[in-house]
Amino acid sequence: MSSARYLKVVSKSGLAALALGLLAGGGNAATAYQGKFTLPFEVYWGGSTLPAGDYRFELASQSSPYTFYIHGQKANVIIRALSADTGVLSTSAQLDLVDISDAHTIKNFEAPELGVTFSYYTPKQKHTAPNEVRHKGLSQTEPATQVSQNKMSISVHPSGR
Repeated sequence: MSSARYLKVVSKSGLAALALGLLAGGGNAATAYQGKFTLPFEVYWGGSTLPAGDYRFELASQSSPYTFYIHGQKANVIIRALSADTGVLSTSAQLDLVDISDAHTIKNFEAPELGVTFSYYTPKQKHTAPNEVRHKGLSQTEPATQVSQNKMSISVHPSGR
């Protein structure tokens, strides 16, 4: 009978310790990076489509996997970066977009406060030949002008950690 009582006390103590550990661990969870942005149009981002609107984001950890939690009125998604490069291109946080097959696609998320540029999956062009523009008056033997990808950026407003 004393062994049953001993087992009962040990199991209750173990459960109490586990509960304390979970509560303490949850309280120490800090967000590495957070902020907000507004999408003026629908975008494709790392496998998800986000409609136009206001969003807030959180990056739970600065280590791989780089997982962003995106929250908006019309969509809540989890997006993972393919890579993080310490070469930051801009002085302010921004989302870099490219138009691929007439779809606005987020290619990079520049986060100078972290000293990192996150890169995301972007689909390939549906056609392999580059877009060409021929001007009237040029002969067909003259080289055509290459049209570059349409690139733009959207400002991101980081908030305190």
